[in-house]
Order: sequence, then structure tokens, then C-alpha cells
Amino acid sequence: MAKALGIGGIFFKTEDPDNLAKWYRTWLKFPEGDESYVPFPPANIPEGGFTLWAPFAKDTEYFGNPDQKFMINIMVDDLDEALKQVAEGGAEVIPKIEDYPYGRFGWFVDPAGNRVELWQAPSGES
Repeated sequence: MAKALGIGGIFFKTEDPDNLAKWYRTWLKFPEGDESYVPFPPANIPEGGFTLWAPFAKDTEYFGNPDQKFMINIMVDDLDEALKQVAEGGAEVIPKIEDYPYGRFGWFVDPAGNRVELWQAPSGES
């Protein structure tokens, strides 16, 4: 029987994909790719980093907007700096940071209206 090995991509619809990709490249330093995708090589993942697959209840408030059907979690090397950068780029930063033994979390709403979660691995693991 075949088995899943990880997340191969995140795909979603947006009004202006090229400009949204450009925004993420500018404000979160996403790696260069062609205009339609951004590759994240496994070598760039910090020690202790991982990809998580987690279904949420239909009525969760965790995604912010109740009409949002998904939320992307992006690993970053410096949560505080990343939140400053996206704010400078015009994103709405959610004024809350949560700290756990497995890392720090912050959120913003991107120019397309998507609530996005940022995660920084605990120190010593990034």
C-alpha cells in the first residue's frame, strides 16, 4: 500500500496570483521560482522544523474569517521581524503572539484577505 510522505504543495485561488506571489517574495523573502509557484527546498527547513497536516472543525474560529476554508502556516527564522515586514507591506498583523515549548506563533491577513500563521521553531532548533 502506498503511503503519504509529506505535503507536496499548497494550492489556493486568489484574484491576482502573480501580485500575491510577488508580495510574499518581497515581504517574507519567499524563494524565487517561476511566476506561478515558490519552491521550498527541504534543506531550508530548520532543525526541528516539520510540516503539519491538521483538519479543524467546520466552526473553528482559529482561521479568523469564518468563510476562510484553509490557513497556511509559514516557518520563519525570526517571528518578530517577519511580522514587522508584512506590516510594512500593508498586511494586517493580528496583535497577539503565542509562545509554546514547540515554538512561537503570530498571524497576519495578507493583501488577498487570507489569515496566515507564522511559526518560529524554539531557539536551539532553528
